[in-house]
Amino acid sequence: MARSVYVTGIDRGDGRQVVELGVMELLTRQVDRVGVFRPLVHDGPDRLFELLRARYRLSQDPATVYGMDYQEASALQAERGTDALVSRLVERFHAVARDYEVVLVLGTDFAGTQLPDELALNARLANEFGASVIPVVGGKGQPSDAVRAEARNAFRAYDGLGCDVLAMAVNRVAPEDRAAIAERLAARLPVPCYVLPDEPALAAPTVAQITQALGATVVLGDDSGLARDALDFVFGGAMLPNFLNALTPGCLVVTPGDRADLVVGALAAHSAGTPPIAGVLLTLNERPSEEILTLAARLAPGTPVISVGERSFPTAQELFSLEGKLNAATPRKAETALGLFERHVDTADLLKRMSVARSGRVTPMMFEHELLEQARANRRRVVLPEGTEERVLRAADVLVRRDVCDLTLLGDPEVIRKKAADLSIDLSGAQLVDPSTSELRQRFAERYAELRAHKGVTVELAYDVVSDVNYFGTLMVQEGLADGMVSGSVHSTAATIRPAFEIIKTKPEASIVSSVFFMCLADEVLVYGDCAVNPDPDAEQLADIAVQSAATAARFGVEPRIAMLSYSTGTSGSGADVDKVREATKLVRASHPELKIEGPIQYDAAVEPSVAATKLPDSEVAGRASVLIFPDLNTGNNTYKAVQRSAGAVAVGPVLQGLRKPVNDLSRGALVSDIVNTVAITAIQAQATPSPSA
Repeated sequence: MARSVYVTGIDRGDGRQVVELGVMELLTRQVDRVGVFRPLVHDGPDRLFELLRARYRLSQDPATVYGMDYQEASALQAERGTDALVSRLVERFHAVARDYEVVLVLGTDFAGTQLPDELALNARLANEFGASVIPVVGGKGQPSDAVRAEARNAFRAYDGLGCDVLAMAVNRVAPEDRAAIAERLAARLPVPCYVLPDEPALAAPTVAQITQALGATVVLGDDSGLARDALDFVFGGAMLPNFLNALTPGCLVVTPGDRADLVVGALAAHSAGTPPIAGVLLTLNERPSEEILTLAARLAPGTPVISVGERSFPTAQELFSLEGKLNAATPRKAETALGLFERHVDTADLLKRMSVARSGRVTPMMFEHELLEQARANRRRVVLPEGTEERVLRAADVLVRRDVCDLTLLGDPEVIRKKAADLSIDLSGAQLVDPSTSELRQRFAERYAELRAHKGVTVELAYDVVSDVNYFGTLMVQEGLADGMVSGSVHSTAATIRPAFEIIKTKPEASIVSSVFFMCLADEVLVYGDCAVNPDPDAEQLADIAVQSAATAARFGVEPRIAMLSYSTGTSGSGADVDKVREATKLVRASHPELKIEGPIQYDAAVEPSVAATKLPDSEVAGRASVLIFPDLNTGNNTYKAVQRSAGAVAVGPVLQGLRKPVNDLSRGALVSDIVNTVAITAIQAQATPSPSA
């Protein structure tokens, strides 16, 4: 029987989707097969399930997710009673539970359901499902004493009905009241109570949601612009100077369509970043001339301009009734929600209370979750030299929203802010530094000249060199102003790592710098080295790569069992290439007898137990290797790409090893998720050394 967690409430408007999403995130860190069950559902698409399915790659058939709709439930309860309704829902729940290790149950929403005593129904269902309960109480607009009383009453209600209450959650409280409410409830409740503040960005509708709700027409703008949150509404009627003073960051400008001056002024302000706006909503079905629209498109490319036929006043009434919703089309809201949940919930304690045993399998998603969690647990600062690159900015957006680490972005701050505004990215939590104008430039020039004096580098020459973003970022790491660096999305590998070779240099115990990829297969994570740096290592270097790779694997939770790969296994082959691998294996065994290592060994014998049973039946590595060391770059690079493409593996890396401080290189084809993962890895690597702020 699967263990299940039942997230429920006591009334509508509690914003419990944040808690449901956060619990799902925790469950998917532990197991790879999480089911979802919603006992009762309204007609129409289920926004939260669609988000969960997209974000967590759920393969569950949507038809199995729902017990029945509210209308059917109400009719069944009226005709045959509550017992019949509960019996039907329990039967459908168990049909899901049979197929999954754990089930997240999404309770009823208390929104016009016409069900008597809905709280008692949720409690009974939780008991019949054998589920532990997390009740959520909404606190928006309520005084702190009322919120505390409601939370205590909710606990008593579910506890009194026999529920196993895991914890309480109080959501959407006034930020200034959060700490006091949490302190008082901790003293009055026998279970943890997590108190989350109201987050305006979650309640703010996106421009796309506004467009859909109002039946508006998109005049200008792209998908990125339509995804912006409308954090405020500014209604245009004043003359331009007064109007510009009224603009606020993230506002949607609402103006009659014949006010071309306000449209151009608002978009010009956005282009200058003073302030960035969400977009423009034109009323009265009026539009500026084509010449004005052409100018508008050039002033703020991608910024949405939408049009409705209504006057401003009825439009305003509709706008103020809209509220943002978490769904598959708003992934950035999901990142904000998870960041909020992770900041204010003791996730380690909640996982322990849920008693969900960790799966023996490690999926790519589980590995990625663990990276973010490890990085967040001991924050470090990572510098991103490519601060004007769109993918880097989008990755920074995720990292800031999820509170993973502190960030420094290099580049012209005005250019960065402008690009961030166009992408509706809030970088207020990141440090922006321009190497060409920074007060650090002279200090770095003197330091670089000192380090490279033996190569004839003068301070004057160094002054030019350190204006390069990769050299500047590397010097920030060397001088303790950052803990690690990630670059390479638009720079070559050489441009990224050459400064590290010159400035940071190798660890005393490492003879070379090498790299690994974490290859996230369907049910395990393997470590491949070296697939990116050393073209043809000799036996001593290959041994060093094996030792470094084992240490990296252990650092990231992969038990190192090293396979030294070759085209032959054991003593079956000979030749220079095989002899190199054999010698490297001997060197590792002599220097690190504690490591489990086998070599030379072919790939199939390294990872497939049935082949290993034939070729090396007594080996403790063969058939279950976790760290695979390739004899040369040609073999390693081709193999990792072949496995990545043909087996659908997620390749995280390359992760550099052997440097005194962490610097990591990105593929120039890196996706946003690749950048996020690499930054998290870099932050984790930096945790092994003291923080510069410590």
